[in-house]
Amino acid sequence: MVTVQNNFRAMLFAIASILSFSVMSQAGAATAEDLNKDSMQALKTLYQTSPVAETLSQSAKAVLVFPNIVKAGLVFGGSYGEGVLMKGSKVVDYYNSVTGSWGLQIGAQTYGYAVFLMTDEAVRYIEETKGWEIGVGPTIVVVDEGVAKNLSTSSLKDDAYAFIFSQQGLMAGVSIEGTKISHIQR
Repeated sequence: MVTVQNNFRAMLFAIASILSFSVMSQAGAATAEDLNKDSMQALKTLYQTSPVAETLSQSAKAVLVFPNIVKAGLVFGGSYGEGVLMKGSKVVDYYNSVTGSWGLQIGAQTYGYAVFLMTDEAVRYIEETKGWEIGVGPTIVVVDEGVAKNLSTSSLKDDAYAFIFSQQGLMAGVSIEGTKISHIQR
């Protein structure tokens, strides 16, 4: 019985490793020009589906845009994507977004997310740290439909607001908690 359990665990680990490697290699192939273009298009899509995001962009000091995050999991899982830091309409730097997880999960999906950095301190934090783990550092609010209904420029109190958009695939739920954002060279 122990051998069967060990074989099953080894098989699950191998499948998760393959899925994770596949996710990393597919998502990491973008050029700087591709990332710039995809990020601009992703913001356009976000603004069409969430007008409050466009309103926030007018007050934001900078916006981190990850147009294509790929997430896969079979007990062990991970997600990866690359994106840009924009100030106004200009891309100023490049970042990746990495998440690892384990637990009751199976499936794969893609999605995008944008983080509107509302304060100079939040922008400085992302620029000066070697990696920003969401949940540590600047206060971030994930904006869903309920939050969006009550959000206005006069009620902004937090350092950053994140919007998840363009979800596709077969995996329940998306969370950016535990995500690590790191600077990359392009």
